[in-house]
Amino acid sequence: MTTIVLASGSPRREELLRALGLRFEVLPVDIDETPNEGEAADPLVRRLSRCKVAAALDLRGDDGSLVVAADTVVVVDGAVLNKPADPEENRAFLRRLAGRAHHVLTGHTLLVGGRRETVVVDTEVRMRALDDGEIERYVASGEGSDKAGGYAIQGRGSALIGGLVGCYFNVVGLSVPTLVEAAARLGVRLV
Repeated sequence: MTTIVLASGSPRREELLRALGLRFEVLPVDIDETPNEGEAADPLVRRLSRCKVAAALDLRGDDGSLVVAADTVVVVDGAVLNKPADPEENRAFLRRLAGRAHHVLTGHTLLVGGRRETVVVDTEVRMRALDDGEIERYVASGEGSDKAGGYAIQGRGSALIGGLVGCYFNVVGLSVPTLVEAAARLGVRLV
């Protein structure tokens, strides 16, 4: 079996890989995630996931392992919402998302044996209408402080969601079906 390296420090991505029964190494990478001026969400997550793979290769070299990286953003009205800088920005994000649809885009890059595949997955999420008290209690929980868009669909944030169209796991931060299919195209069977 090919060694798998997850170029991420995200506990959610680790949980998703563990749920598949995979053994893998975790290699958190540190890159500048600032969007380039005028950079739209799709090219942004594509670029960042590729940069994370490159950073992982810089740290450990290319030994034939399957390196997996992902980057997730939330998009509403064409604006990219990354991780909120503070509780006030978290409140602002939730007010902006409440009662309407937004998109969650995740760029997935996989590299093995010098071959690379990058896929962007887009999931539409509808957040239900929220009152100020709900927003305040959610922000106070701290759960959304390090999440794109300021919420976590798999935790307390599940109560904020009215529905979605597309891949649920993509909203968590790693589209499992996309990962499995992209790895297979690169010659690595994960399931």
